[in-house]
Amino acid sequence: MKRNEALNLLKKHVKNKNLLKHSLAVEAVMRALARHFGEDEEKWGLAGLLHDIDYEQTKDDPTRHSLVGGEMLAELGLPEDIVYAVKAHNGYHGLQRESRMARALYATDPLTGLIVAGALIKPEKKLAAIDVPFLLNRYHEKSFARGANRETIASCSELGLTLEEFMQIGLEAMQGIAGELGL
Repeated sequence: MKRNEALNLLKKHVKNKNLLKHSLAVEAVMRALARHFGEDEEKWGLAGLLHDIDYEQTKDDPTRHSLVGGEMLAELGLPEDIVYAVKAHNGYHGLQRESRMARALYATDPLTGLIVAGALIKPEKKLAAIDVPFLLNRYHEKSFARGANRETIASCSELGLTLEEFMQIGLEAMQGIAGELGL
């Protein structure tokens, strides 16, 4: 599946603008991580872009979220490693994240929320207004961006990345698409 096909598919299933922006952010970070690790950027990007394709359908039932999406993607013929990464990004299911792509998607999902929250508390409301030291300070504030699970973000260590390295890669990736994100 090509990126433009995936984006059209996502827009068919996801109407919430913020969720679409979240998907674009996760895609950008996944692509940057793939570059960092010498992995398949297109494949990792698709996993990031499509990871929440079923969210609007399953938002009231976390036991189904990501499983429904994974099945949708499998039926469309996407590679099994993308399907599995999408299913495993929801920690509710307890699926082992054995591939680097699955571990990256799991850690990236909440990181993007933390980064967006950081930008939104600045007067400029722009990603350019924040840096990694700012994000690290906010990361340690339990009341800040409560939905961004710190333990999940910290699982970046399973990728061999420090928290600082992970945040730097994520922030730069999102800054690269700041216009699309409206930040």
